[in-house]
Amino acid sequence: MFPLRDHNPSGRTPYVVYLLMAVNILGYFWYSTTFASDRSLAMFYAAFAATPREIMAGQEPLTLLTSMFIHGGLMHLAGNMLFLWIFGDNLEDEMGPLRFLAFYLICGIGATMAHVLSAPNSAVPLVGASGAIAGVMGGYLLLFPRARVDILIILVIFFRIIPIPAYLMLGIWLAMQFFGGFNADPNGAGVAYWAHAGGFFLGFLLTIPLWIKRGGPRFWRRTHGLPPHPQAQYSASRIPRVTRRAPAPRSSPWGK
Repeated sequence: MFPLRDHNPSGRTPYVVYLLMAVNILGYFWYSTTFASDRSLAMFYAAFAATPREIMAGQEPLTLLTSMFIHGGLMHLAGNMLFLWIFGDNLEDEMGPLRFLAFYLICGIGATMAHVLSAPNSAVPLVGASGAIAGVMGGYLLLFPRARVDILIILVIFFRIIPIPAYLMLGIWLAMQFFGGFNADPNGAGVAYWAHAGGFFLGFLLTIPLWIKRGGPRFWRRTHGLPPHPQAQYSASRIPRVTRRAPAPRSSPWGK
């Protein structure tokens, strides 16, 4: 199950999302080509990745920031940038560029600390923007729980794109993080599940003041959990089209 796009067009150009994507992508191709040998690349990761044991000892605090701009491989980078592209523009639209940038960085640092606390003695370096992006997903869930997200379902030879509500897609994703976190060794290499879960909840909490400013439960009742503007419609040609007709009333932001 892979998310491909949402039906929630932003009202302004997401310059910060573009900037973050550019820094991550260009940075990856720079260090992956500059440090061509395994030894030199390992030394680079050791210098800029976040290692829980060092963080707990009060060493290398800047790696809490630098680690979120480093990725362990091309697929790691591509997956993170896809999620940032889908969910980031709407949060930047709601928060404004500078607040969104601060929100993103705080979520990334908080997510890294969640991982550090889950494995304080680990000597395995942590890299990736997924904790910060998980925070973006948490904020998105609070503001747009019923926004439609197109996901690609792959079952052997069966391929299909279906739209589902954001709360369902993000809820399944979050459940997977808890399942993985409880069944994986936090001191070993692999996915930093608790960084993802921690970033998600931090992003959700940090978005509550904006949600309250928008009206809190009244915002949900007014929008029915949908984006407060016409949703994008995708034709067979895959060219997005925004309808002018308002969405039909719904009984609850979370469904019937």
